[in-house]
Amino acid sequence: MGRIVYGDRVKIALMDSGIGLLAAAAAVRRLRPDADLVLSSDPGSMPWGPRTPEDVTARALAVAEAAAEHRPDALIVACNTASVRALPALRARLEPEVPVIGTVPAIKPAAAGGGPVAIWATPATTGSPYQRGLIREFADGVTVTEVACPGLADAVEHADQPAIDAAIAAAAERTPADVRAVVLGCTHYELVAERIRAAVQQPGLPPLVLHGSAGAVAAQALRRIGELPDPEAPADSVVTVLLSGHEGALPATALAYEEGRLLSAVSPAR
Repeated sequence: MGRIVYGDRVKIALMDSGIGLLAAAAAVRRLRPDADLVLSSDPGSMPWGPRTPEDVTARALAVAEAAAEHRPDALIVACNTASVRALPALRARLEPEVPVIGTVPAIKPAAAGGGPVAIWATPATTGSPYQRGLIREFADGVTVTEVACPGLADAVEHADQPAIDAAIAAAAERTPADVRAVVLGCTHYELVAERIRAAVQQPGLPPLVLHGSAGAVAAQALRRIGELPDPEAPADSVVTVLLSGHEGALPATALAYEEGRLLSAVSPAR
């Protein structure tokens, strides 16, 4: 049985606790400017990292079900915490009608470069069995340093520039100087990727490589629904913003980032 297509337009939903979904949404927009987007979040409950697995699962299901009511062709779980804690529950609830694509830290491509590698992640993810399992599976024999980044996701969410700078500087101090690649293990971090690069890059060494997940999950979502990238397609799509299940507008803090401005400028959010 083939996938169910609602109308003749592609519609991709993305979910996160807050604005961490912007990076993957912008990646979808660049691959398919004609795809309608549904951005579903629950910023009042952010961050999800410190919450219990049961609480994260309940909140993720609520955010996902709000998105599913808009009948998307696929749902991207644009949140590392939700992918770790709630992906089986989300797939059990929504598939096969709506394919669910999780976000996995890009440890495999980072380790393929030979290292040394640093993984920047939330304190809840750093040292977790989930992340340690990925390191064992994909980075065997590569020097990997796990770097907890307390406060960074929250600072990005609120576009608190001094707090972002302080959190990045603190994490950079705990990152070995010889690191050649940094895995951005939280979707919020991708919104400040260049600031992270500037803080970690050492003078006289080759350019630091950053590994995010946004491009990969956007491409995987299109593959799952049998669609091809078409970056030259007309940008005539609609962005629907759901905040705790209710239609709204992109938060003002989203406009502090290039990805938020792209989504706001190309198509009026509603």
